[in-house]
Amino acid sequence: MPRGNGAYVAHQTIAQNINGYSLTGYSPWHTLFPPLLYQLGRQVQADLIHTTPDYGIFFQKPKTPMILTFHNYVLDNTAIAAANLLQKLHYQTDLKWFIQRATQIENVQLVAVSQFIADLVSRELKLSGIKVIYNGIDTNRFVPVNTGKPSSKLKVLFCGNMSQRKGFHLLPAIAKGVANVANIYVATGLNSSRRVKLPNLLHNLGKIDSTDIHSVYQNMDLLLFPSFREGFGLVVAEAMACAKPVVASRCSSLPELIDERQGGYLCEPGNVNEFIQAIHTLAESRHQMRLFGEYNRNKVLEKFSLSQMIDSYEKLFASVLTQKNCE
Repeated sequence: MPRGNGAYVAHQTIAQNINGYSLTGYSPWHTLFPPLLYQLGRQVQADLIHTTPDYGIFFQKPKTPMILTFHNYVLDNTAIAAANLLQKLHYQTDLKWFIQRATQIENVQLVAVSQFIADLVSRELKLSGIKVIYNGIDTNRFVPVNTGKPSSKLKVLFCGNMSQRKGFHLLPAIAKGVANVANIYVATGLNSSRRVKLPNLLHNLGKIDSTDIHSVYQNMDLLLFPSFREGFGLVVAEAMACAKPVVASRCSSLPELIDERQGGYLCEPGNVNEFIQAIHTLAESRHQMRLFGEYNRNKVLEKFSLSQMIDSYEKLFASVLTQKNCE
């Protein structure tokens, strides 16, 4: 797995909880010349290979079963329209070919981290039999805490890479619109390599290691997540587990996580005014925020717990290996 993204964190969690599962990470720079990955693949000895479709063909081995998990999908028209020029070129040429070839590997098992991604991949690539396994949250680490007397202004967290896909460019306008009721704090994503100067009204928390991110959620009042495309929304689920309400975009997988007006508000992607209004509405009732947070915590326990994800993957691994031994 390439290091520095949510997919790597998810597979790292699997490795920490399933005996015999080892994670081999590599620098994302390797993908600039994908054949380099062949060498990495030859070094790995395994009974079963679990990776993502993007570069899965470089890790396949004869008679070794493979499971490919779609953590996202960026080859559809909506995702391509939001990409920059270099990304569009990459998505529509080599990456498209790599993914198509990976899904055609003999006896490969395909997994998606949300129903949205499963349906999208099935439609775009004309595939069937994709199994949905939601990413799991460690609900013993991501827990609600009592932070004492609430601050006069809401502490609103944006957590993610500073990209257009994450809606980072919307933050200055949203911050200006809620300045009288909220402060917006920015925790940059795993791909951020340095501390950068942010526009006015945005408070920089810098790059937060995944081992410390739970304490950041716990010290905030709500999560702001104006993303334009999510395969699952790990940040959202983690904040929900900490009993935080969420204001997010009404797109891709996010409605699977956030129940409208029960755990937060869903806004039209890119509509700054809707995000501003949602934050103002929450600022008017701390009691409502607490109810939303409690609802979110319970939903994570019911649908997105770590134990559920681990149990699903253990059963899938066992099934695939049993089938291999019977051949």
